Amino acid sequence: MSRCQDMTSKPISFFIHHQGRGHANRAMAIIRQLPAERPVSVLCARPELFDGFERPIDIVALPNMIGAPVPAPGLFAQPTPEIMHCVPLGVAKTRGTMRTILDHLDDVDPALFVVDVSAEIAMLARIASVPAISLRMHGDRLDPGHLGAYQASVGLLAPFDRTLEQDDTPAWVQAATCYTGGLCTTVDAIPSRDAARAKLGLDPVQEIVVVLTGGGGAGTPYAPLTMAARAVPNALWLVLGPTHREGHETDFGNLRELGWVPNVTDYIAAADVVIASAGDNTVHEIARVGRPYVCAPEWRYFAEQTRKAERLADVGAAVMLREWPGALAPWRTILDAAKALDPAALAALYDGDAARKAAAYLERMAINLWAQEMPTTLRLANDAPPLLSAA
Repeated sequence: MSRCQDMTSKPISFFIHHQGRGHANRAMAIIRQLPAERPVSVLCARPELFDGFERPIDIVALPNMIGAPVPAPGLFAQPTPEIMHCVPLGVAKTRGTMRTILDHLDDVDPALFVVDVSAEIAMLARIASVPAISLRMHGDRLDPGHLGAYQASVGLLAPFDRTLEQDDTPAWVQAATCYTGGLCTTVDAIPSRDAARAKLGLDPVQEIVVVLTGGGGAGTPYAPLTMAARAVPNALWLVLGPTHREGHETDFGNLRELGWVPNVTDYIAAADVVIASAGDNTVHEIARVGRPYVCAPEWRYFAEQTRKAERLADVGAAVMLREWPGALAPWRTILDAAKALDPAALAALYDGDAARKAAAYLERMAINLWAQEMPTTLRLANDAPPLLSAA
């Protein structure tokens, strides 16, 4: 076997978090762009997320340890170490997850382990002597757990444009990061506004607001939407995805819940304004089509969506809702503010080549790390200060 063949025979393994569909869809978009001769394995607690994926991959089912009960109050009372985020004691499913991961890594001896996302598993990879790439997300992530995971990784991958980087991110983290540009997993054709409305049977001139919910939360709160529909009665409000009702809402004829739809791109293209969360793929779906955007961040750990929405507002790509308005008056102003934004600011955040760039980065790292001579192009990820002063 030639040296080049040997470098591509080692697998790239992926740990994929099973919350929502975004992590799995992103992994598949990147894996599609890896060389066909590179073996790939995926470890996930919801292996069905990869059903129908056209590329041959080895899928390893993990126990779903999220929310598994702690068996005794004494164990439950033990504090969590600052360097970790979620490490309950005495949980068999957690132990089974770690054992399955380690057994698999030992069996396949991967060139690279891509972690999307878990600080603990990135550190586990380092302890197990496996080079890991950690996916980066927005949020308040200057705690020892995140910084420790970044230091433990050989590189970092950010599936967003560098323009959206947070000002408080340490320089060493930025230097270790490959920014792919905005990675969108949707590949549907983008129609014009008029063509989209004709296809969907919508009025060609009426103002249309599309409210989009991602798959990782409980749904868009419905009560504020009823206020919006009442405040702007001449607009048609179309809600895609689930909503969260509290039971006291009054429905309005210009507010329609459509649930999950297969052709989200058509609805975004038909909209005058899109109101949506700050989920990674959601942001880039809207940027890809280029419609005025009101960003309503959902609660996420470490203020992930809030910090991302702030950056979107800072660069003029979206109007940020700090909270859903509880009155009628603000809604017209909010929609008009979104329409007044320069559409180029949002469109620039999407990169149709992002998945290929991510795959190229992973392939390059998988080869360079195992080369017998130190490549001059290999960027060392761990040129970081001591952890407690890293922030």
